[in-house]
Amino acid sequence: MDISLVIPLLNEEESLPELTAWIARVMSEHGFIYEILFVDDGSKDKSWKIIESLAATNVSVKGIKFRRNYGKSAALNMGFAAAAGDVVITMDADLQDSPDEIPELYRMIKNDGFDLVSGWKKKRYDPISKTLPTKFFNWSARRMSGIRLHDFNCGLKAYKNDVVKSVEVYGEMHRYIPILSKWAGFKNIGEKVVQHQKRKYGRTKYGLDRFYKGYLDLLSITFTTRFGKRPMHFFGSWGTLIFLSGFVIAGYLAYEKFFLQTFKMTDRPLFYFGLLAMILGTQLFVGGFLGELISRNSFDRNNYIIEKKLGI
Repeated sequence: MDISLVIPLLNEEESLPELTAWIARVMSEHGFIYEILFVDDGSKDKSWKIIESLAATNVSVKGIKFRRNYGKSAALNMGFAAAAGDVVITMDADLQDSPDEIPELYRMIKNDGFDLVSGWKKKRYDPISKTLPTKFFNWSARRMSGIRLHDFNCGLKAYKNDVVKSVEVYGEMHRYIPILSKWAGFKNIGEKVVQHQKRKYGRTKYGLDRFYKGYLDLLSITFTTRFGKRPMHFFGSWGTLIFLSGFVIAGYLAYEKFFLQTFKMTDRPLFYFGLLAMILGTQLFVGGFLGELISRNSFDRNNYIIEKKLGI
C-alpha cells in the first residue's frame, strides 16, 4: 500500500462526504493504492454513520470509533497503529487541509528521503486571537527543540511508516510529533508550504486552553525525552549538588562553633538554609531513585476503549 491517510475527527458530519470524494479523486489521478483511516474521537453527531455509509461504497475507507472523547493525540496514536501504507499522511477532517497536497508530500518522503515532512500554513484564515499565540508557540518550540519548523501544529504531515510505529503519542503530544521523531532518531525533517482553506462547516473544536496546555506539554516533552529513561541523572545530580551545598554550610558553621566559639549555630539564619538544602537534596535524590524504579516498570498510557472498528 502506498499511502495511509489518518484523519482524526470530532463532530464533522457535514465535511466527511466531500473530503472523501476529494481524496478519492486525487488518489485516482495519481494511481495510488491507499486507505483512509477515520478515527472518530467520540462524536455526538452522525459522523460514524456517515463513515459506515462511505465504507459501503469505497473499500479504501476504514474507521475506528472511540466510545468517548479522548483527544486528538489518542486518535492519531490508534490511527498510526493501524496504518499499513509506506507513507502515512495525517490531515484534519474539517476541509481546511487540502488533499491536493498529498502527491507532493508523498514524493518528498519517497524520493527526497525525508523521514517526516510538516506542512506550513504560511497564509492562514484564522482570527488574530489564534494566529498570534500560534506564532509565539512555534517560536518557543523551535528554540527548545532546535527543529526549524514554522508550524509545529499543522495537522497536514507526512511520515515514513517506520516513524509513526516508533513514536508514542499521548496526552496533547500531537503538536510535538516532530520532536518525538527527532528523539527517536529520525532527524531528516522537512517542511512544505501548504494551502490553508477557510472552514466550510461547523466551528473549531479548539479553545484558548490548548495554548497553555501546549507550553506545559513542551516542558514535559523536553524533560521526558532527555531524562525519561534516566531520571536519576537529573534528580540525583541536582539532589547531590544541593545536599553538598548544605553540608558545606553546616561544616563551616560547625568549625566556627567549636573552634572559634563565637556564636551558637542555631542563632545564624545560615544554619537553617544549610539544613533546608540538605533536606531538599535528600528528597531530590530519593525522588530520582523512585523515578528509576517507575521508569523500569511503566504502565501502558495508551489504553482506550474502542466501541467499533470498520475494515481493520
